[in-house]
Parts: sequence; structure tokens; C-alpha cells
Amino acid sequence: MTASRVLVAIAARSLATAGDVTLPQYRALVVLASRGPQRSIDLAVALGVNPSSATRLLDRLSRAGLIRRTRVQADRRSLRVALSPAGRDLVAQVTQRRREEVEQLLTALPPEQHDLVITALRAIADAAGEAPERDLAVGLGWG
Repeated sequence: MTASRVLVAIAARSLATAGDVTLPQYRALVVLASRGPQRSIDLAVALGVNPSSATRLLDRLSRAGLIRRTRVQADRRSLRVALSPAGRDLVAQVTQRRREEVEQLLTALPPEQHDLVITALRAIADAAGEAPERDLAVGLGWG
């Protein structure tokens, strides 16, 4: 639990640089960055929220200019949500800040423990179904 508090503190500090974006809103941006454009309903499922909560969250992100919505050609009732350039920039900025803080933590550990810690953190991320960092970096290029 102590280690989770450290990681939450890193997340909170990195997100503080993102202005008024809340943690749930940022989580939606990360899902879009890692998985690409989504229908609102699919994003709701990925976030584990009901569709109306996802719609309100997406409304706020749209007003902030962090996402864009487009109609799906095959089903005009359905919308696809994608990161805007500002949304991609924000995710990249927060991710870089987190990366720097985690690197600082690793440098405070003896070098022989680095691989052990990295392996453990990857195993936790895999068990939680998180997209690997390399996938997130690729996702930032999605329109």
C-alpha cells in the first residue's frame, strides 16, 4: 500500500501540470491515446462507467478542446471520439512528467534492483489490463 501511495502521488503531481483536467477525464484521454478513436459507448465500457457519465465527461473534454467527435458514416446516430492535437499534447506532457519522476525513483535504488522493480511493475500493469507504454506512444499519433 505504501508503494501505491507513492505512485498515486506521482500521478497527482504529473496531472497537476494539466490544468483543470480531472483524473477520470485524463483516464479517458489515455484510453483514447492507447486504443485510438472510440465510440462513446466503447469508451464508457473501457472506463467502467455508465454511458451518461461518459457523455458528461466527454462534453467537458470537448469544451476544453481535448477531444473531437465525429459522426460514424455507417450509423449517423453514433459518434466516434478522438484526441485533438491539444489532447495528444496534454497526454504526452503528463506522461513525460510521470516518466521523469519514475526514473528519479529508479536512480535512487541500487542498479541491481532496477530490473526487479521494472518486471514487477510491468506484471502489475499486465494484470490490470493496461496498455504498455510503447503502445501509448504509438497511440499519440492517432488523429
